Amino acid sequence: MGQRYQIKVEDTGECFSCTGEQAVLAAMLRARRGPLDYGCCGGGCGVCRMRIVSGEWTLFRPMSRAHVSESDLKQGIALLCCVQPRSDMVIARV
Repeated sequence: MGQRYQIKVEDTGECFSCTGEQAVLAAMLRARRGPLDYGCCGGGCGVCRMRIVSGEWTLFRPMSRAHVSESDLKQGIALLCCVQPRSDMVIARV
């Protein structure tokens, strides 16, 4: 398994770990931490839309532009089912 990063949910103060090879949403669900709102888990429904407050990350699959615009993305708003961490991160509800 790859590098492990700590993800903190700003709204609740909860933390969980996530490897650089898994989606942040998948790690959140596995740890049963944070807001557990999710839908399709494939980047289409927009339910797991959150703001990445700090940290490095990458998109590993396309997201629905109906739920995340280019402007949103520049502000750190993304679908957590499409995001993999590259450092420790802080996330928050939008």
